[in-house]
Amino acid sequence: MNTKEQILDLYYNEHLKQNEIAKVVRKSCPYVSKIVRADNRNNQEKETRKTTNAENRKIYLQNYFKTYNRPKKDDNSYEQMLAQQKQDSMELSYSNNTLSDYALAKWSSIYHTNSKGNLVIDRKLKVGSDIPKSINMNIKVPTQKCKKGYVYSY
Repeated sequence: MNTKEQILDLYYNEHLKQNEIAKVVRKSCPYVSKIVRADNRNNQEKETRKTTNAENRKIYLQNYFKTYNRPKKDDNSYEQMLAQQKQDSMELSYSNNTLSDYALAKWSSIYHTNSKGNLVIDRKLKVGSDIPKSINMNIKVPTQKCKKGYVYSY
């Protein structure tokens, strides 16, 4: 069997790749490619290999995604919620057991800032006498607790 017949046999019957054939017959890859392209069965073989490779790729990807273990992200949403709850409870109860003016202003949306930087209620709103009409924002408000007491923001 001469070299050309051997190349065609390995390509069409054994279904080897061109670089593998080049190693077997000890010829260059461009030479093997030239022999294969000159054959009449080349277009049909290319289509067949293309479809089988697509099917094999599809099967591989299905198996890959079934067995792939995605890295887990640290879910610290519960700890964040607890910290937010602690912060809110501290702000809502930093004086006696009543709702502070600052906590009320932060909690409700009835206040707006005037030209002096203080929070005031719109005059058109009718509210009870226990709701402050204006809140001085130049007061110390505890924002964080530390070992020696509270840290204040201005």
